[in-house]
Amino acid sequence: MPTTVLDDPLGLSCVFSDGSRAEFDLAGSPNLRLTRDLAIGLVELIHPHGSADSVGTVGAYLRALRRMVDKFSEQGFTGGVGQLRRGQLTEFWMAGPTQLEAATRALIEGYARSGGPLGDGVLELAAGRHFNIQSYRGTLKPYPEADWQRLTETCRALVDDSYATHRRALAAVQRGCHPNEGGWTWENFCWLMARLGPLGTPEVARTVGISHNVLRRRGIPVFYDALQAVFPHLDVVIAYRLLFGIYSGIVPDGIADLGVDDIDWAGDSTVLLSYVKRRTAAESLNLPRSAVRLLEQWLAHSALLRSTVGHEHRDQLWLGLCLAGNARLIRNVDRNSVARWVRRYSLTGADGRALKVHRARIRTTHHVMRSKSAWTGNARATIDPNHTAAVEGDHYLTVTTPSQQHAVETIIEDAQHDLLRRAHPPTVITEEDAAGLADGYPRLIGAMNIDDDTLRELVGGTRDVFTAACADQLSGLHGPVGKPCPARPWVCLLCPLAVFAPRHAVNLLRLKAFFARQWRQMPAAHFMAVFGPYATRIDQILNRFDPAELAAAAAHVTNSDDELPLRPEELTA
Repeated sequence: MPTTVLDDPLGLSCVFSDGSRAEFDLAGSPNLRLTRDLAIGLVELIHPHGSADSVGTVGAYLRALRRMVDKFSEQGFTGGVGQLRRGQLTEFWMAGPTQLEAATRALIEGYARSGGPLGDGVLELAAGRHFNIQSYRGTLKPYPEADWQRLTETCRALVDDSYATHRRALAAVQRGCHPNEGGWTWENFCWLMARLGPLGTPEVARTVGISHNVLRRRGIPVFYDALQAVFPHLDVVIAYRLLFGIYSGIVPDGIADLGVDDIDWAGDSTVLLSYVKRRTAAESLNLPRSAVRLLEQWLAHSALLRSTVGHEHRDQLWLGLCLAGNARLIRNVDRNSVARWVRRYSLTGADGRALKVHRARIRTTHHVMRSKSAWTGNARATIDPNHTAAVEGDHYLTVTTPSQQHAVETIIEDAQHDLLRRAHPPTVITEEDAAGLADGYPRLIGAMNIDDDTLRELVGGTRDVFTAACADQLSGLHGPVGKPCPARPWVCLLCPLAVFAPRHAVNLLRLKAFFARQWRQMPAAHFMAVFGPYATRIDQILNRFDPAELAAAAAHVTNSDDELPLRPEELTA
């Protein structure tokens, strides 16, 4: 099982979808029974049972778990989750905060899914409405173009300057020698670092045979400069990672977890990059040319450091040192590190304050800029560079000939007429005589422009089609003028020429049964696109009939396709 609860000592062992592992210690809890029950609930929230699939997410749940256990222990509670009551949980959750309530509710629900017993009404309370409503932040807006350009230029300048310094350091290594022989110069310290790898200040002092304090007084600036030139440090790694996100648009967690093995070179200038998106699964991306060139530069920049570290770190893509004079490798680049980086390089936004670098917002801005560059940002996409996209669309993408303009207007008019026909109520005859029809439906007489003979034929059944009586089958409303109407039976339901009488109730019910069979075998969206308006209309028509007449007509409906004039492709299974 990928995630298990350990009992001796109490803890949690996790294996995530990307193969990484983590263990969490829960042994110091004041209530081990409650802690173990909540840990069992947490197992149901972790991959593959739930969406939690990283150390950070599991850590957030465990912090909420510990706070819940501590709070109930302060109240003298010594039982497990099964002994918790609605009143206790209500008091705890109403005290908030929002994140604590949401996380602990999920733990209770997870415990229930694992088969653990709960008190009366506890599960309903946990699954119900939260007391502390989470505020909706909305989608991240892209950076303004000025802020985006400033961030890009800052990262690009730092990356280029550091790489140029690194190349000078590599050249200095060829000319340098041991500091004890050639002196404490920048070139000689570069030579020493390239030979021994990253060392802290005490180790370098022992190497050159002096005390730590002497090195700090006499040679520390030169040593620090050489160390930062030979090996990439935190500031440089942050700039590379931000610029890589600007160029590629990969999600922040995908960038953070990249390894050298994730890079698949398909030639000299093409890279297929595989990464893990936490909310979905493994993905891949064919990198843009700018991202490929940046990746090549970073691999060259970190090659010397990669050759001097242990095998367990060499597959890590973003390899760097945390601090000058300290040999510790970078473990994680968090938001605090990025915020300090912004302040160090005086990166400000349009409001004059320090720019808030949100790495998911970088992804959003990348996609906005990419779609924008497809037209307005690409000189090749405009016919006249002095025109905006709107002007060129008006000039070059509108219809240019009278026949094309007439065709467009005809389509619009047909659509408008169709909407008007759907808005009109259906014409249903309740008394089968021409006089009653003329008195009761003056709108029908005026709209159809029919005479007394036509009225008698409508009432008598001479003009019947499958579901209605048609005022004029040769009108050309659904086909060529002068030829019989080719419309399918359900089209009559929305036709302004259709008149419905009680004698049509049997066929209308058969058609309604046909709609029900189609609903069962078609996807809902497909059914609504094809039959949705007609299924709604048929209910409006049948509601105008006498219920006794509908009950009598229903006895003649067998609910089979043989009752309707269908084409082979229209038959139901």
